[in-house]
Amino acid sequence: MAPTPRNTPHSAFQRLPLVDIRGLFSASLADRAEAAAALGHAASQAGFLYVTGHGIDPRVIHRLKTRAAEYFAQPLERKLQDYIGLSSNHSGYVPEGEEQFVEGSIDHKEAFDVGFDYLRPEGRRPMLGANRWPTLPGFKEDIKAYYDAVFSLSMTLFKGFALALGLPENAISQRVNHPPSQLRLIHYPFSPDGVQDRPGIGAHTDYECFTILLPTAPGLEVLNGAGQWIDVPLVEGAFVINIGDMMEVLSNGTYIATAHRVRKVGEERYAFPMFCACDYDTVIEPIAQLLDPAAPSRYEPVNCGDHLYAQTLQTFRYLKQRLATGELSLPTGAKGLSSFGRAAIAGEV
Repeated sequence: MAPTPRNTPHSAFQRLPLVDIRGLFSASLADRAEAAAALGHAASQAGFLYVTGHGIDPRVIHRLKTRAAEYFAQPLERKLQDYIGLSSNHSGYVPEGEEQFVEGSIDHKEAFDVGFDYLRPEGRRPMLGANRWPTLPGFKEDIKAYYDAVFSLSMTLFKGFALALGLPENAISQRVNHPPSQLRLIHYPFSPDGVQDRPGIGAHTDYECFTILLPTAPGLEVLNGAGQWIDVPLVEGAFVINIGDMMEVLSNGTYIATAHRVRKVGEERYAFPMFCACDYDTVIEPIAQLLDPAAPSRYEPVNCGDHLYAQTLQTFRYLKQRLATGELSLPTGAKGLSSFGRAAIAGEV
């Protein structure tokens, strides 16, 4: 029997708020502060929101979708040549069943993961290095163009969240130079004969600061403050933004990571989440200016890269196998899956 949900900072929203963020690009600090306030209010109410006015070229988005469809249409044998387990920085093809959030449940999806593409030999980490790019013509160029565009948007959003928290604009973005921020190209095949309750992806929170999501079809559901699963329909021209574990810590709980899932899809679906993190060695803890005797720290410090790596180690089959053999080990102080957000507050883990 599922535990009774407890109250959280999130409201019992029935639809996601929509925020026009074009003011964040203004030369006027007053305009940026006004847009940031709307961004912060929506994030604190729901942890999930739509944003418009983001400025991403539709042609870049179109080429992303085209290349993803071409890639996943290839035979499995060809895609497995790009298997993520062959990489040194967790980039490449993720076959169905490789990633598992809930023990005993297989997510019905395949993916291709793209990292920051850190080319220098020095400073590499388990989640930071050179990508394994497939040989498909145009793939690297078009996917990297989208990555770069959304990475630029993420820097604007980092500044917006800082303003919303009453901080200097660069309070968080100064920690984002060579981050293990990951773009995922996810393909949810449609099978009319599939098991009815088989999820596209099981319930979870995202590990990083926030996610910039571009979906192509319905299927996403988010958990509101009343413990209800709420549909997230498509909004033309909008990205879906959601708060992750690290922003929850940085904001000292002003923003809470929101659990979400993808139900069994009713049509072929693609989703392109960009998971936006701070630099690998950043110590993630509540920002000092947000603390006072009435609002003490609610979180233990975590290393950004170690947290991301630990969560990934506990999710992907090839890494779990290496953990089991002793080839790899969890970082010191590693947290279990779903250690943030409503699930943690409700005592579900």
